[in-house]
Amino acid sequence: MGRFAERFPSLLCFFLVAIVVGGGVDYRPKIDPATFEAKVDHRYFPLRPGTRLRYLATIFGEKFDREVVVTKDTKVILGVRCVVVHDVTTSKGKVIEDTYDWYAQDKQGSVWYFGEATTEMRPLGPSTAGSWEAGVKGALPGIVMPAQVKPGPAYRQNYYANWVEELGQIVAVGERVQVPAGTFTNCVRTREWSLLESGTEARWYAPGIGFVRSEMMGEVVLLVSVGHE
Repeated sequence: MGRFAERFPSLLCFFLVAIVVGGGVDYRPKIDPATFEAKVDHRYFPLRPGTRLRYLATIFGEKFDREVVVTKDTKVILGVRCVVVHDVTTSKGKVIEDTYDWYAQDKQGSVWYFGEATTEMRPLGPSTAGSWEAGVKGALPGIVMPAQVKPGPAYRQNYYANWVEELGQIVAVGERVQVPAGTFTNCVRTREWSLLESGTEARWYAPGIGFVRSEMMGEVVLLVSVGHE
């Protein structure tokens, strides 16, 4: 998915914020499995098994359906047990992209992104080029949602040299967002971007729900429904 400076509650988080400015070569997060929890229950990034979120994406006028399911499965990466999230994008019933994302939450409450196994359907056949896993070939995890949410400096969401180098920044809190699934208040807005591509993306996260809306050049994604199995 295709995502903070509020990481100040822990020394590790402060370390990450400090080195992000220096560039990827100095990014060396220390992952200690003992500092992670078995669940992800962040107010703005909850991953409750059985949750099913449906989105409508409009990309340069073309519409796509996207379904995100928090599975009951887990995957151990760098000794950390991660929650597995299944994210599928379709167009007119045909699968365009099929992805499994891996997340974990540390004991300070920050949510980390440990990688993804993605398959993109292309004219010449399926491609897994976008896949990466923390600890494999130098890939490193990063924080997608800090324990405390407030505007601050940028933070790294991941790092795999010349492959995935994504950053995020909380730019506003307390916002109101209206999407097909309803109207949400006290939302957090982030600015997210890649060092390998041009452009930035605005994303909104609602309390108790998580990601509800995003906007970038030619693309809008809206939450249509949310349910629990």
